[in-house]
Amino acid sequence: MHAEDRHQAILRRLRERGSLRVTDFAAELKVSAVTVRRDVEALAERGLVARVHGGALLPETASAPAFQPPVPPGPGLVFGLVVPTADYYYPEVIRGAREAAAARGIRLVLGLSQYQPDEERAQVRQLLAHGIDGLLIAPCTPVGDHDWLAALGVPCTLVERRSGDDLPDAERVVTDHAHGARLAVRHLADSGRERIGLLLRADSPHSALVQEGYLAGLASLGLPAPESLRFTIAAPEADPVRREAQLDAFTRAVEAGLLDAVLVHNDHDAIVLLPRLRVRGLSVPGDLAIVAYDDEVAALADIPLTAVAPPKRAVGVAAVDLLALRVADPARPRHHLSILPELNRRASST
Repeated sequence: MHAEDRHQAILRRLRERGSLRVTDFAAELKVSAVTVRRDVEALAERGLVARVHGGALLPETASAPAFQPPVPPGPGLVFGLVVPTADYYYPEVIRGAREAAAARGIRLVLGLSQYQPDEERAQVRQLLAHGIDGLLIAPCTPVGDHDWLAALGVPCTLVERRSGDDLPDAERVVTDHAHGARLAVRHLADSGRERIGLLLRADSPHSALVQEGYLAGLASLGLPAPESLRFTIAAPEADPVRREAQLDAFTRAVEAGLLDAVLVHNDHDAIVLLPRLRVRGLSVPGDLAIVAYDDEVAALADIPLTAVAPPKRAVGVAAVDLLALRVADPARPRHHLSILPELNRRASST
């Protein structure tokens, strides 16, 4: 066992029991008492433990008065982070989580589910075997299918998922996607558009919230919201033939003048629309104003796209902070934190 692994084991034992005896813990780890004593000395020099005769205590146990409020934990903790992918949407979430963890002295271990439930659970099992103190996770399964997280035995914070209501020990940090859609609708209406459509990716876990905000935004402005202005398209890899027909139906609706603006979730699909509209002789934003959702690559389109930008990095930061506070005080009230996105205005919607 490497020194860092022993240090983490010592800190976990102290958090669990408040103290340890060097000789007993050395026997448990199957190393010499001298080795554990040196580990305790190294941790004490970093201020992470307090040395006592024959063992160690947490610093606050050794010197703090009774009932002192818990201090947010830092060095020695290990958090797992499991997200579906590292190449769209989640890179900034990962970056924020990594920065927040580093600032607290927490080690962050990443797992990728690749949108596969079996792989997701395998990643979580591997992290638990590694000895994590808490889990940050964006489950790839639908809302309502997350009960297995309640049995993990470590605190859990959901990232960009809202099924934490029924999980007794879970908290969550999310983007208010409905608010983002309302921002987009109001922006398009302020630009003089009245027939505002919606184009959604069928496989996105955020689509329902985007549609909720879209409908609420239209209602608040007294604008019509017929189903004929709402379109759903398949992911390219899921059903390319069906996707092609759906995109064609949308383009024909624009050509017929049924809509003069659209909110498209996500960026990739918004960019795909541009050459299709151009082939039909339709201009952006002249014939159709576009607002994309996610702002991953919207600015790189040949016509830079106005886009709703979820606060991805802030979500990662807040998720680590929330989990750290939970580890410090398991009895604190549960929190569900919602962070507002912003609208980045560009040429496609004016």
